[in-house]
Amino acid sequence: MCHERVTGASLPPVARAWYAPLGVIAHTDKTFDQELGLLRERLVAMAERASAQLSAAMRALTERSDEVARQVIADDATIDRDESEIDELAMTILATRHPVASDLRFITMALKFVVDVERIGDLAAGVARRALELNRLPPLEHRQDLTQLAVLVQRNLQVALDAFVRKDAGLATEVIRADAQIDHLNASLFAELLAHVATDPSTVTRVLPLTSVCRYLERAGDHVKNVAEEVIYISSATNVKHRAIAAAGS
Repeated sequence: MCHERVTGASLPPVARAWYAPLGVIAHTDKTFDQELGLLRERLVAMAERASAQLSAAMRALTERSDEVARQVIADDATIDRDESEIDELAMTILATRHPVASDLRFITMALKFVVDVERIGDLAAGVARRALELNRLPPLEHRQDLTQLAVLVQRNLQVALDAFVRKDAGLATEVIRADAQIDHLNASLFAELLAHVATDPSTVTRVLPLTSVCRYLERAGDHVKNVAEEVIYISSATNVKHRAIAAAGS
């Protein structure tokens, strides 16, 4: 395939937002560019859908809404379908275009990205299922910290998505650092919930589903962190997985 070196000034604004930070080679094959653009759009839409699912699942829990919980569970099939269709698109591009350099990194990242986002969707559905259980039991106090945990995860997901759109490795690094705060709050909340059982064993049927929600949110945070690591990889060709990054404020 023919390629030509271009400068940022010669690209339209949307293309500059993607290509300029990476210094990549623009393709004369417009169809290839359109395919890559479609792949990016599908990834963003899937991540936004997963974020909305997580928000709705927490609403089902805090508002004790069976209707919202059931809708979250039903809508998980859409995210599963997203994963399958994006996988197929990415594999088709790999097979027909034989991309190299930054394009190859982006497409291989996409195959990992969809796995993490699909898992976030699954975890949101898990929260919704626990909501259905808890909605049939007397409410347990101290759910505010649980909501705070969910807010931190959702905020980090939005920052990771922004980092992806902007190809901003620095912003993605902040997502990784912020994950430590999610882990800390999860551990604190988990201990608080177990303390309920220690002081009042009758609360165990309510505490156990809530500890599951904690675990689901913490795991969702881990998948957001994975997305941020993948953004760093496509932005700077640097693999930061399994590397320690200092937490924010440390």
